[in-house]
Amino acid sequence: MKNYIRFVKLIIPHSGRFTLGIISMLLLTLFSASPVALIIPFVDIIVTGKKIELPGGVDWPLLNAAVDKVNSMPPLELLSAMAVLLIVFFLFRSVFMFLQSYLMSDVSQRVIRDIKNGIYNKLQDLSMDFYSRNPTGELMSRITYDAAVIRDAISTGVADTCRQPIEILVYSFLVIGFKVVGGIPWSLILTGLVLFPLILYPAVMIGKRLRKISRSSQEKVGDINNMLLETIVGIKLVKSFCMQDYEQARFREHNQKFYKLNMKAVKRMKIISPMTEFMAAVCAAAILWMAGKSIISGELSVGVFGAFLAAIFSMMKPIKKLGNVYGINQQALAAAERIFRLLDTPTSIQEKKDAVEFTEFRKEISFENVSFAYEEEPILRDIDLTIDKGEIVALVGPSGAGKSTLANLIPRFYDPSSGRVAIDGTDVKDLTITSLRNKIGLVTQETMLFNDSIKNNITYGHEGVDEEQLVRVAKAANAHMFIKDFPKGYDTVIGERGVKISGGQRQRMAIARAVYKNPPILIFDEATSQLDTESEKLVQEAINNLMQGRTVIVIAHRLSTIKHADKIVVIDRGRIIETGTHTELLAKNPLYKKLYEMQFAA
Repeated sequence: MKNYIRFVKLIIPHSGRFTLGIISMLLLTLFSASPVALIIPFVDIIVTGKKIELPGGVDWPLLNAAVDKVNSMPPLELLSAMAVLLIVFFLFRSVFMFLQSYLMSDVSQRVIRDIKNGIYNKLQDLSMDFYSRNPTGELMSRITYDAAVIRDAISTGVADTCRQPIEILVYSFLVIGFKVVGGIPWSLILTGLVLFPLILYPAVMIGKRLRKISRSSQEKVGDINNMLLETIVGIKLVKSFCMQDYEQARFREHNQKFYKLNMKAVKRMKIISPMTEFMAAVCAAAILWMAGKSIISGELSVGVFGAFLAAIFSMMKPIKKLGNVYGINQQALAAAERIFRLLDTPTSIQEKKDAVEFTEFRKEISFENVSFAYEEEPILRDIDLTIDKGEIVALVGPSGAGKSTLANLIPRFYDPSSGRVAIDGTDVKDLTITSLRNKIGLVTQETMLFNDSIKNNITYGHEGVDEEQLVRVAKAANAHMFIKDFPKGYDTVIGERGVKISGGQRQRMAIARAVYKNPPILIFDEATSQLDTESEKLVQEAINNLMQGRTVIVIAHRLSTIKHADKIVVIDRGRIIETGTHTELLAKNPLYKKLYEMQFAA
C-alpha cells in the first residue's frame, strides 16, 4: 500500500490536468448513462402504448410534472424528441470521451517524463561503488521497460481506477431512481449489492501472484539488456573468437525465460476477464430470475424492467474492468518497487552542508593512514603518502595492487574506509565536490568519447568554446595534426565511443579534453597501456608536454613511461612497500626490479 500511495503521488504535480480528466470522466459517464433512462418511455409508451405510472407515495412535483409531460406527448412527437436527445447525449459523450482519454494520456506521459528525469538524475548522483555492483543493462531497463509499465498503468490503470467507480456510482443512482420511479423491489437491489463484489474476487486472488511474476519478468529484462549491451559493444571480440552461435544460444535462453514469464503473466491477465465475466453472468442470472418473477406478478412494467436490466448490465462492465485494472496495477507496482528502490539508494559520496570551495592548489596532496575496503574486502592498507605541488608521482605495482583505487580517492570517486585524503591540509570531504573535481584532470585507459563533434568532445563540461585554447591544447596533445586532416576539422562527428578514429587518436583527444579545463592536478591511469608503439610515442610525448607546471599522478604498467618521474611509489597488495626514483628502486626494491626486468630483460 505504501508503494501504491507513493505511485499515485507521482500524479500530484499534474493534478490540474488530472482533475480535468476526472471531471471529463464524470460527464462522460453521465452522458453514457442518460440514454438508459429513455428505455422506460420508449417501451412503455411507444411500444406497448401504456402510460408511465409512478408508485404510490411518490409525490415529487418535478418528477410528477416530467412524467405527466411525457405521458401527454403523442407517440411520434415523443419518438422524435427521444431521437434528438439520443444524438445530443452521444455527441457530448464523444467529446468527453476524447477529453478524458487525451488528458489521462497527457498526465501519464508527463509522469513518465518526470520518472525518467528522476531516474537519470539519480544515476548521475550515485557514487562509483553503486555502478560496480549493478550491471548497466539492468539500470537501463529501469528507465525503459519499468518506466513504460508505469506509463501504461497510469493511462489505463489509474484512469480506470477513477473512472469505473464513477460509472458504478452513476448506474447505482440510476437503479435507485428506477426503484423510485418503477417500484423495483428492494430485495432485487440488495441481491445485486451482495453478488456484485464476488465479480472482483478472481482478480484479487490472481493479482497477488501476478505482481511476483511481473517483478521476475522485469528483472529478466535487465538481464537481456545487459547481455545486449555486452555483445554489441564487444561484437569484434565475439566475431574474432567465432562465438556467434554461443551468444545466440545464450540470448535464446534468456529470451525463452522472458517469454515464459510473460506468458505466465498473460495467462493470469487473460483469465481474469472470463472468470469475472462468468461471475457477472451468475449475478445477472440471479437478478434476471428475480426481476422476471416481478414482471410476471405485475409488480414491474416492461419498460422499467428493461431500463433496470440495462443499468445492471452497464454496471457489470466497470466492475469487470476493475478486475483487469487490479492486474495492471499489480504489474505497475512491481515496476514501481524497482524504480523506488533505485531512487531510494543512498549516495555514498555525500557533500557536507558546510563544505568550502577549493579555490587554489598551493602545497600538497597527502594520504594520512588511509585504508579502503570494497564490500569488506581490503584494497588499501595504512597508506601514508605526500605528493608535493608540481611533482610527478608514478604509482607502480602488480595488477590488483590498488593503484587506481588510490588515485580515485583524490577526486572522491570513493571515500577511504579510514584515514583521510587532504589537499593543503584540508580533508577532501570538507571541499565541495564540484570545485574539487574541477581542479583535477583525468585520463584513463578506457577512453570515453561521445557521438558528437571533436570540438564538443574536447571542450566537454564548458559552455563557451575558446577556439584559440582549443587548438592550443589539441596541438599540445598531438591531436591537431590528425584533426585538421578531416574535411570538417574540429566539427567532425566521431561516432559512438569514437569508433571513427583510432585508439591513439581517441587517447590524444582524451588528453586534450582533460587539459582544456586547465587543472592544476592531472591523473593518468594507464593512459598508454592499450596503444601500439607509434601511438604510445605520440601520446607519451603529449603527456610529457602537458605535465609541465602541474602536479601529476601517473599509473602505468609500462615502466618506460615513468622513468623520469620525480617519485615512484611501489604498491603491492594494498600497501606502499617502497618509494624512490627509478635508479634508486632498481637498486633496492626487488619487486620493482622484477617488474622492470620482465619488460626489458629480453
